[in-house]
Amino acid sequence: MRRRDLLKTAAAAAALSPGVLAASPAPLLRRVRLGDPGWPVPAEWQKLKRAVGGNLIEVHPLFAGCTPDPRGAACQDVLQHIRNPFYIGDQPAGTQVSGWLDAWTPAASAYAVKARNAADVAAAVNFGRIHNLRLVVKGGGHSYLGTSNAPDSLLIWTRAMDAVTLHDTFVPQGCEGRIPPQPAVTAEAGAMWIDLYTAVTGKAGRYVQGGGCTTVGVAGLVQSGGFGSFSKGFGTAAASLLEAEIVTADGAVRIANPCINPDLFWAMKGGGGGSWGVVTKLTLKTHDLPENFGGAAGKIQAHSDEAYRKLIAQFVRFYAAALLNPHWGEQVALAPENTLKISMVCQGLTRAETKAVWQPFFDWVSAAPKEYTIVDRLRAGDGEARHWWDVSGNDSMIRDSRPGAPDDHGWWQGDQDQVGAYLHGYDSLWLPVSLLAPTQQQRLCDALFAASRYKEVELHFNKGLAGAAAEAIAAVKNTATSPAVAEAFALAIIADGEMPAYPGFPRPAIDLRAAHKDARLIDLAAAELRKIAPEAGSYVSESNYFNARWQQDYWCANYSRLRAIKDRYDPEGLFFVHHGAGSEDWSTDGFTRTAAR
Repeated sequence: MRRRDLLKTAAAAAALSPGVLAASPAPLLRRVRLGDPGWPVPAEWQKLKRAVGGNLIEVHPLFAGCTPDPRGAACQDVLQHIRNPFYIGDQPAGTQVSGWLDAWTPAASAYAVKARNAADVAAAVNFGRIHNLRLVVKGGGHSYLGTSNAPDSLLIWTRAMDAVTLHDTFVPQGCEGRIPPQPAVTAEAGAMWIDLYTAVTGKAGRYVQGGGCTTVGVAGLVQSGGFGSFSKGFGTAAASLLEAEIVTADGAVRIANPCINPDLFWAMKGGGGGSWGVVTKLTLKTHDLPENFGGAAGKIQAHSDEAYRKLIAQFVRFYAAALLNPHWGEQVALAPENTLKISMVCQGLTRAETKAVWQPFFDWVSAAPKEYTIVDRLRAGDGEARHWWDVSGNDSMIRDSRPGAPDDHGWWQGDQDQVGAYLHGYDSLWLPVSLLAPTQQQRLCDALFAASRYKEVELHFNKGLAGAAAEAIAAVKNTATSPAVAEAFALAIIADGEMPAYPGFPRPAIDLRAAHKDARLIDLAAAELRKIAPEAGSYVSESNYFNARWQQDYWCANYSRLRAIKDRYDPEGLFFVHHGAGSEDWSTDGFTRTAAR
């Protein structure tokens, strides 16, 4: 980092910290809550406010303005925009989902540091450590597991840090002569993927591997692993990481790359967001942009269970023969109504090639009108890759229409139902490619049919790298992400919920009986798939909140190494997230240590 930033960081740390952590303090038993005797007095909060240039703010619940005046401007503003993911991310108390049945409910922090740079982050980290506070870190706020919010906490909010910088020849610090220069992009921690796609693809004509949802934060996705529509071709976001800047628990601003702090660098590549410190900046490699992005879509209804079994079997054979390669990603959905919904995308194929791939399957369906109805037209095509994320003139994108919003900010219509959703349940598991072997396909088809009797099953083919480019598979094996990713042809996701249920949001009461029944159906569907893949594992960002074997399922053999790195850089567990490295030593709310270190 620049000398000026280093001096600012040092000054901020000196204003708040008695010195570098020379020795580990006694184990913390309980973090301080608002109203406790040890809670910082107003003068101490003012000291922090001065250290961060006035950017310390009180945080209020999202719908706080509706309590005194439901018809007032503040209440009407949040009601008008609550289905806009950009708006939610712009609120310090905003979470992109509105809670999870029996798991967590959105809760506003007491204060937030609206960080502008690493110096502000370091000041907040030092303050939290010295005063024994519960820290929360939030960029995009997309955590299904609720890790970006907690009551009585100090929020380090990186949303305002959203600069994006392109590089023609980037070399990680300290790696000169060891790693050749390459095109890259640097993003601050608050940047969203739409910001990178606009800069890298729309303006520069290159590609960066990121997430499918445009409003997801860059930092959180990279730390969790990070899959996008084209991961079979370009790998994970974590595997694309070249260098990061991070503030660790001692308040130090560190560089992490293959040559400096390589253990921390490895942990940040898929080891889980929020566990290692506060990421302030990341640099990712960019790729040559294919000429075309394309896809296939449609929906088929089977007229009987027997016909549906045949449809599943035909699609599995078709996928194994024609789609298990670096070109194809995204998903199909199998539902209790005996439907197969296709929502696939591809890269690197011409329009003629894309259509030719799918025509045999489309013909097979069309040839059996007594068994199948085409509910939504079966189609395949392509478009110019450079304009894939253009909002203007794109019927698949919804523009952020708020006054002053950037013209390039929009989200996919297919993601709308996720905005503010209240989750009844969620589960995922990697499906090993061995199930696509001709001798195993029947087991797979039977399990998919059985699971679909309970709930819709989505097969996300881009979230398993079997069939991917050899370079992508090699790169992901050098990350903390579970080794199961390289051996899986898809991630099966089973989830459901209902309309937003933020505290204070005016809506009918949740039908708890129906919600619990729905959660049970999700469990039953997942259990059917685990019969054929009992050690499959799960994806940390899209997983079951109540998973009791999360260490094994998220990271497999990598967890012991992750835990050792956690103990080195954060021995006192200042950074806590649900089911993150070291969280087994704490109560589920992150306030009480339950195991001595």
